[in-house]
Amino acid sequence: METKHRVHNLILLDESGSMTSIKNTIIQGFNELVQTVKGIALQYPEQEHLISFFTFNGLGIKTLHFCEPVEKLSEIDERKYQPDAMTPLYDAMGFSFGKLRKELESITDFNVLVTILTDGEENSSREYSGEAIKRLVEELSQQRWTFTYIGADHDVEKFAVSISISNTMKFSKNEEDMKQMFAKEQSARAIYSRKIRMKEETSLFFYDEDDDKKDDKK
Repeated sequence: METKHRVHNLILLDESGSMTSIKNTIIQGFNELVQTVKGIALQYPEQEHLISFFTFNGLGIKTLHFCEPVEKLSEIDERKYQPDAMTPLYDAMGFSFGKLRKELESITDFNVLVTILTDGEENSSREYSGEAIKRLVEELSQQRWTFTYIGADHDVEKFAVSISISNTMKFSKNEEDMKQMFAKEQSARAIYSRKIRMKEETSLFFYDEDDDKKDDKK
């Protein structure tokens, strides 16, 4: 039996208290993303899409899915997503990256797409520093890991650059802007899988409209 190319979708969702004001929109947008990921898996049957999904805040890091088939990816609701406490972003990144990297040690045919969604910078990590995360991102970026950082209420590009992430998107905390953010992320996700099929470079994730039009003409 032929082994499929594995695509690991690693999602880190901020569940700190400052996300409370956009809780309902986050839930709605994430649940639309669930359907997008499942649809892409059907569209590219030569790829085996797997999901690892973590939420994080000062109360801990929750593993909702780890290396599971995307068919098992479930929607979230107010019971599963309850913003509270502070933002241990570095710890969430270090924990989830390390856990997945260990899982992939004996595998060579894969890509990893990391999606980080937060409304604020790091403020409460205990295990990992910014420099440690920067080194980890740089190392994994050489091993077919693509990192994306989506943020609000802080200098998104500056913070992402400080940990060597170049794929960034900033959103404002209003329903319309967040809908556009989720739509753009979903479109880029589809292009990502198409690039894997075509054996093209996947390090660039977010596109502007002109890039999308050029890509559609290929």
